[in-house]
Amino acid sequence: MAAIYSGIHLKLKSPQTPWEDKLKLARFAWISSQCLLPNKEQVLVDWCTHALTGRYNQKVEFSENVLEGLWCYLDDLLHSQKLHSLLKKGKTISLRLNMAQLLLDRLQECAHAGTKSVLCVSTILSVCQGILSSPVLASVFTTKYELMVDLLAKLCSLACCELQQPLQTQISESVTYQDDMMTECLQNESAANLDVLESPPDHLELGTPLKPDKNIHSSNVFQVLLQALSCYLSVQRQQTNPNRVFTMVTNQLTQPLVLLRHLLTSGEFAHSQTHLNLRQQLCRDIRIKIDSILQFALFPSEHLTSYKDELLPSKEDSGKRGPGGGKGPMKPVSVIISTLNSHDYCEPCLLYSVKANTLPLLFKFFLESFGKGRDESQEEHRMLCFYFLKRLIPALDLGLDGSSSSHVKADEPVSVSPPSSLCSPESWNLALLAVESLLSQALSADIYNVAADRIRHREVQFNFFRELGQMLFNQAQPSIPAWYRCLKALLSLNHLLLEPDLDQLLSSAWVNSESMEARVQRARQLMVCSLLQIYTKLRQLPRLFSELLSVICQPALDELRPPLLSEGVITSLKTCLLDTPPSQGVEICTLVLDSIRRQILPDLVKEEREAETMETDGEGDYKVKMDEERQDASLKLFSLSQLLHTVLFNLKTLDNTSPVPLVRQSQALMKVMQQVIKELLQLLSTEKKPEKTKTNSPQKMLRKGKCLEQKHPEKTFQVGLWEQKTQEAALLLRYTWMEVDTLFYIHCGKYTSLDSGLVAAVSETENKALSNASLTTDIESLVSGEILPACFHPSASCSPMSCLLLKLFTLQQMKKVLFKSTSLCESSTPELLNRAAQFILAKLKFEVSPDGEHVWDGQIGNVNASSYPVAHWHLVTSNLPLIVPYLSKDDLGCIANLAVNSLLSRQVDGGKEQLSNSLTVSLTSSQLLQSSVFVELRSLFSATVCYLTERIHGVLLLAHRPNVCAMLQTFHDEGDDSSQPISKLVNNETIVEDILVSSKTGDVFVLLTYTQIKELLNLLQILSNLDPDGMSLEDLTSVFLLLFFMLTSVSGQSDWVVVGHPDSGDYALFLAKLLSILTCLVESKNFKGVLKLIHGGTLLQTAVSSLLWHSINGRFQTTRSPDWLDLMKAVQDFIRTLVQLIIMRNSSVRLNLNQFVSFLTSKETTDRKHVSSSAAGSSTLDAGASILPVHLMLASLSSFAQTMTSNLGRSKQMDQTLTQMLTRATASLGPAVESVLRTQTFSETATHPASILSQAFVVEVVSVMLHCELPSLTLEDQNKQDGNKITLSHMTLYQGFCQQILREISSAPRPMDFLVSSLHFLSTFYKAVEKIRDKRVKEEGDEENGGKELDELYIQILHCLHRLLTAPWLSSNDMNELHPAVQELLRHLVERSTTDRFNLLLVMIREGLDTGKLRAGNYREVLSAVTIIKLVCCCPLPEPCSKALWFVASQIISAMVFLVRSSGADVSLTLPFTVPTVMSLTSLLRQGEGLITNPHHVILALGALQSVSLDHLTPLVYQSAFLAVHEALFAIIQCHPQVMLNAAPSFLNVFYRLVASIMREGRQRGDGDTVPGCDVYLQCAKLTERMYSHIAATAERFTTLSAFIVSQYVTELQKVTLHPDIKQHLTEGIYQILDLCVEQDLKFLKAGLQTGVREVFNDLYDSYTNYHKAQRQGEDKYTV
Repeated sequence: MAAIYSGIHLKLKSPQTPWEDKLKLARFAWISSQCLLPNKEQVLVDWCTHALTGRYNQKVEFSENVLEGLWCYLDDLLHSQKLHSLLKKGKTISLRLNMAQLLLDRLQECAHAGTKSVLCVSTILSVCQGILSSPVLASVFTTKYELMVDLLAKLCSLACCELQQPLQTQISESVTYQDDMMTECLQNESAANLDVLESPPDHLELGTPLKPDKNIHSSNVFQVLLQALSCYLSVQRQQTNPNRVFTMVTNQLTQPLVLLRHLLTSGEFAHSQTHLNLRQQLCRDIRIKIDSILQFALFPSEHLTSYKDELLPSKEDSGKRGPGGGKGPMKPVSVIISTLNSHDYCEPCLLYSVKANTLPLLFKFFLESFGKGRDESQEEHRMLCFYFLKRLIPALDLGLDGSSSSHVKADEPVSVSPPSSLCSPESWNLALLAVESLLSQALSADIYNVAADRIRHREVQFNFFRELGQMLFNQAQPSIPAWYRCLKALLSLNHLLLEPDLDQLLSSAWVNSESMEARVQRARQLMVCSLLQIYTKLRQLPRLFSELLSVICQPALDELRPPLLSEGVITSLKTCLLDTPPSQGVEICTLVLDSIRRQILPDLVKEEREAETMETDGEGDYKVKMDEERQDASLKLFSLSQLLHTVLFNLKTLDNTSPVPLVRQSQALMKVMQQVIKELLQLLSTEKKPEKTKTNSPQKMLRKGKCLEQKHPEKTFQVGLWEQKTQEAALLLRYTWMEVDTLFYIHCGKYTSLDSGLVAAVSETENKALSNASLTTDIESLVSGEILPACFHPSASCSPMSCLLLKLFTLQQMKKVLFKSTSLCESSTPELLNRAAQFILAKLKFEVSPDGEHVWDGQIGNVNASSYPVAHWHLVTSNLPLIVPYLSKDDLGCIANLAVNSLLSRQVDGGKEQLSNSLTVSLTSSQLLQSSVFVELRSLFSATVCYLTERIHGVLLLAHRPNVCAMLQTFHDEGDDSSQPISKLVNNETIVEDILVSSKTGDVFVLLTYTQIKELLNLLQILSNLDPDGMSLEDLTSVFLLLFFMLTSVSGQSDWVVVGHPDSGDYALFLAKLLSILTCLVESKNFKGVLKLIHGGTLLQTAVSSLLWHSINGRFQTTRSPDWLDLMKAVQDFIRTLVQLIIMRNSSVRLNLNQFVSFLTSKETTDRKHVSSSAAGSSTLDAGASILPVHLMLASLSSFAQTMTSNLGRSKQMDQTLTQMLTRATASLGPAVESVLRTQTFSETATHPASILSQAFVVEVVSVMLHCELPSLTLEDQNKQDGNKITLSHMTLYQGFCQQILREISSAPRPMDFLVSSLHFLSTFYKAVEKIRDKRVKEEGDEENGGKELDELYIQILHCLHRLLTAPWLSSNDMNELHPAVQELLRHLVERSTTDRFNLLLVMIREGLDTGKLRAGNYREVLSAVTIIKLVCCCPLPEPCSKALWFVASQIISAMVFLVRSSGADVSLTLPFTVPTVMSLTSLLRQGEGLITNPHHVILALGALQSVSLDHLTPLVYQSAFLAVHEALFAIIQCHPQVMLNAAPSFLNVFYRLVASIMREGRQRGDGDTVPGCDVYLQCAKLTERMYSHIAATAERFTTLSAFIVSQYVTELQKVTLHPDIKQHLTEGIYQILDLCVEQDLKFLKAGLQTGVREVFNDLYDSYTNYHKAQRQGEDKYTV
């Protein structure tokens, strides 16, 4: 046979053989083992490549089908398993160089002609992939560097064409969209230091493309490209000539690589990536490879000299250059920039985007390559980075000339003309984003040392950045967020860069910035906050405010400026003022007042005489001009008043420790402020007089009005605006002055108040009538409207803000009256206080706009017509304790009405999300009803309860009443004519009678519609927020009986309680809500009074009977299973609570309980269940619904029995009563459980959603049965008297349950409630078996059989636990949820365990602590043993078992330490394994206090804590790891203090890791307002502070190391800027360590720390001395 196929080689070479036959022969020769050819594989590969090269060189001719077949044949050869197996065995098969060139030519055709017009593109790409996948075959490219470069360039070009092809027709029309996406891209790269690709939301692998066949090769392009990038990167690293690599990359690769990177990262081409089925991970891998190629090729360490030669000035490096210069390329920076500026590698519209995206990337690479040096060369490297930055920024075409920056003076503006290419905002957007990224990197790399630049480099950096800053001002772009971020970065570099232009900065970027876009506002706010923080640190905040005031007082650019103080700016200003010396704060206020007096008031006070001298024709123009000037001045006045209000309200108040000069300065400030207020009020009062006189000359006014209307018709609506703003400013200043003056006077004895009323209230003068008169006069003037007319609500003469301020004035005057005891004795005072309270409450209203509720940000200066109701309601609710005693009953009803109605509207609207830190009426109402103060306001609380009951009565009266009800009939007959509330018309006995009648007959008195049910649910939700302990007995009785009537006598109409109705389950939710509120009312302290009307047993019987009637009548036939289970839980909670109250009350216990248990076990109740069961066969629906009454009875019996069981042991008489009840309940539970099991099996195919009871419920019921039978085992006499065998009555049922649970608990994923209930059952069953065994041993002496049965059960439960804890479907949260139940089970297993049984448990633990299982990836096996260790060591153990455990504890600790170290290397195991293991180790250390005698094992645990990963974790995982390590340290320092004498350094090293990590995670991050997971890091900071306090408490062990702790802290602090809240807790903690430092330690720190760290320490120690140390010394005076 071999001879037959030996001539194939000749036939392949023969020209007479057709090419189709040759191709068939070649395929046969490859797959056939009988074809013998010498070196067959190489021959066939050579033949195929030779044929292809001959075809493209036009040496041979054959058809296109043959050509495609040859390519496919070559592709099959390269991907065949046979070829790869031969290559792995070492056989050499090579490709010729002409084949490599052929592939390059074909790829170039694809890139230029487009993939659609080139034959078999996907096959060619597959051939390339096959070649590159094998190192042997890839050698055709890798052995020749030029070919590899050419291949990579061709593939990059092809990939760029693929990405651009779907959008080619849209490029010219989408420049704006492109630049916006570039904005997002650059922002993301800047935020992530250009390390992580942030793809837009659309950049996902979405479904199947429209033409999948066309996209196969497209996706293949990027797979091949990734392989080529990997191969090239390895080849590049092997090159020994970096100059050659640099030249090749800059000439051929840089342009396609940066273009491809831009296309992959730009959001504009996200749709292309989705269309091409590109995965996000693939794009990220390609980008990372591109970055590596560019960095290693353009910035190798060998080229450092070349960069120095080009960038550094000659005289700085003249001594280090040889005569021949560097060996690297000449002027590499110029080459790189010229490469990027070339116009022939991409579309013109993409050129600037690519360049703007690439320049920050190159700077990042440069910093990583050359930014770090040794101590002696570090400054030189920083300057080198700066000069590189200086070359990059001009490349953005911003008009900067890098060479001229050294000649710019700091105080001279530079005129920079914008380039023509950057005229549109979109291009400016890209340019500013690139500049921002460059500046942020320069700031992070710390390349700008201000002192070194000034001393040794003639301020070259300062001048360049100064020129850049002036360019930003000359070409201001306030509508672009990046412009503000650039200014912020320059401020962070050096505030002196922008200080000469501080007025322009404040004007353009703050005061006169017009753009109100959200992104712009956010960026502007962050820049302003940074400005405030910088000048606060410099202690130059008054200078900043001086410039700010001058800018504000300049003529406005338009009519209305944007708000000066946003919420974020106010928050930052508050923090800054707290860090500012009080004298500077007073100085700022003085500056504001001076600006008002000197620049604002003169513009407001205009003499009318000038108007009279004007000609009549020009009079109108002058009047309009004067109004415009006054309007501008009034707006400035309002801004300054708001600024002054914010500053004064956030200054540190004066106290008795304030120095006298500060008190005098504050006194003078308040006098000036009082004078300004008087002038403003006088101005407002005098302005009314001309108006009155002008009304007497109507002809003149008509003439003026006509003139105004003709010449300035558009200005007529602004008349009176300046008066309104002036009025608001004057009242705001007066309110601010009043509050601050009162505060100073109360807290500082050296301060003399300027308010006569306040002085009269505090001082008891001889003339009491005179002192009281000043207070009452002020209130009279406010209430009567003498200050402003119509002040009860906003009107034309009183703006909303003015109205609110007047109410605040009245409130302040009320406080003064109440503060003075003598004024309360006067007869007129109560009436006056009533009027004042009504004035504050007047016109209280609640409105809902179509857009939702009105919102108020809490700032008094931002009150307007829409936010006034919110501000007014907030004012009222905040001061209710003050005004409620002086309100009438109608006023209280008004408040209750508004609170309830606002909450109802919020529930109806679905509780739309509001802005953070914003207030609404409904939110304020919710906070009011849940506050502890509301309960203390008895009258208002009662009014609210009464209003809720009125609303509920109203709903019931409007509903359909099929049967006559005495209560509702009385309401209907007398409700309209009676002036009393509806709840007072019927006595409680009538309601009780209606309840009893309904429960006995099953009659329903009220049928509710779906809408009425929803309304009642909303009312019940509000009622549930009220504290029942605050209700009086009358209100509690009324509410309870009303709700209980609704439970027993109300139902839903049958038209919506049907199958298929979407809301039919709401009736069950309604009943569940009713029962939960009734349960809360039963728990209230006054509920015992309700039991005088109706007995507890009657309540229990009535509630269950009514629900039983509802279930039998089909009211729950469409209820969803979760809703039904919630209802059953509510029933059980109600029964438990009421039974517990009956037992605790100890009054007629037997009578009440016997009544209820008799009802549950009566024949009548059983007949009701059978009535529903008998209809089970009629229909599938009835079969499903028949189980509901049984379920209800089971829930009632089990909760009743469980409560009685938990109360055993109170007294002998009580135990006897409860045991009798338990016996009767258990006798009924057994048959009920069996019927449930039968019914469930029968109705498995039922369509009713609630027909199948949950497994957890059945297990819980059986567990209750078992609990109820356990007390019977202690009644020895009864057992002996019965003569029965010592066992339980339902032992067979329990044993069957136990075996079924052991089989099924871990066989498949189970609900968590089933797992918990099953574990509880196993615990109870083991306890029962153990008791039975003990009983038999005691009475029969059968120890062997009983012990064997118990041992078997013990082993079964252990194996069951092991299988459960190793189940793969259990998550970490599930494991934590199971821990209490597992621990309870283990406690029962070991509390009376023998040594043999306990040894079985220890053997299981030892086998589980196997590192080999962890290495094999089976960490759950190990985690099971770790969990059992944690739980067992916390259980009480018999003495032999305890000795056995702590004997092997050292081995367990060693094994767990090794496990922690092994798992610490894998971050993915941190949460599921490492953290639980550390927690188990902590538990072992804590329980081993005094039992672990060898300190070596504790030190081993400290070593393991070093391995726990704390870096690059999500906030939740970080919190878990941090808490685990912290608790371990706390256990060591608390339980093993003797170890700390030798292990203190190791302990501090671990703690230092915690401190360093929380500083890293809690730092301020860029432009974000809050750190993601800030609450998590704040909690960790609190734990760190706590650990500092524990270290300080054990001072004798850490005294010698206190300086070391402080030095570590300040070293880390110098690296970051902490979030203020986190810094506060860490600072408080380190203060306690500074308490331990002696003088010698302080000298050591000041001498040994580096310069920057020493400055941080000095600031820390100054704050410690000023705040903490002074406070501690004050406390020491009172310490015994």
